[in-house]
Amino acid sequence: MSRAKGSKEPTYGEAAARLEEILHRIEEGQVDIDELSGLVAEAAALVTLCRRKIQAAEIQVKTVTEQLERDAEADREPEPAGDAPAARDEDVRY
Repeated sequence: MSRAKGSKEPTYGEAAARLEEILHRIEEGQVDIDELSGLVAEAAALVTLCRRKIQAAEIQVKTVTEQLERDAEADREPEPAGDAPAARDEDVRY
């Protein structure tokens, strides 16, 4: 599994993959009863990590979409008369 440089925390993808691995081992009966409680605790920590990462991503997406909406709203607002480019009058002769 690859991790971002200097990062000790697994990425979302790494955590999800490890959860799948734990689940598969438990479902297949490949886990000794002495190992089970440790794997369940690890899985619980990974679920918490994944939820935190999902919540952080939701906040980032919400922030970006709100900024895009504000930008779009600003683009729709009419320019003040003093800032508007001068209208061209094609019939003006010099």
